[in-house]
Amino acid sequence: MPADCYFITGTDTDAGKSYVCSMLLQGFKALGLAAAGVKPIAAGSNDQGQNSDALLLQRQSGIALPYDVVNPICYQAPVAPHLAAINEQQPINETTLNQALASWRQLPLKQLLIEGAGGWLLPISNERYLADWVAEQQLPVILIVGMKLGCLNHTMLTVREIARSGCRLAGWVANCVDPDMALLQQNIADLQQRIGAPCLGVVPYEPDDQTQLGLTLVGNLLRT
Repeated sequence: MPADCYFITGTDTDAGKSYVCSMLLQGFKALGLAAAGVKPIAAGSNDQGQNSDALLLQRQSGIALPYDVVNPICYQAPVAPHLAAINEQQPINETTLNQALASWRQLPLKQLLIEGAGGWLLPISNERYLADWVAEQQLPVILIVGMKLGCLNHTMLTVREIARSGCRLAGWVANCVDPDMALLQQNIADLQQRIGAPCLGVVPYEPDDQTQLGLTLVGNLLRT
């Protein structure tokens, strides 16, 4: 049976998608559920042509996967992928994304987390956004909110655009990226009453126990 798939997006490029995704993978592992994280498109690689976020997902996944399975499209420069594609003369091919998704669905998994790059409206060509591909594949979405000044606007713009695309927002996570954010709890409460989808949890700045937090996030996700 194909794995349950979720697409992980963020309010911006530093919202903590990979960080929270790794916690979810730890939670699935602690529950004995085979899960993997993949990153279709990445920009910014090491000397081996590998991206640090994709490597984190590879390490935390419940089954061993080759790097090129985890991250089929990777660009060297840490810039917007569609611009890196032009500079490196390697256009983003949606056929590659479709083939990758088909192969991921054949893996012996219960859960598959597909991490995006940047925010929801990540351009992949002059006309297309990664969000268009996600909508065509009918993938439910988990939104990672980087809690910092300005996040209310970024979050609600993203939530509205996800709804406009026809995708289902399965839930969202408040990731406390700024330890000194003013009125943090009030901001979280404000988002909870504005967003129809459930808040899967709050990730504090430098949490003590990532596995336990991952279990909480996974438990709430499985109840959606």
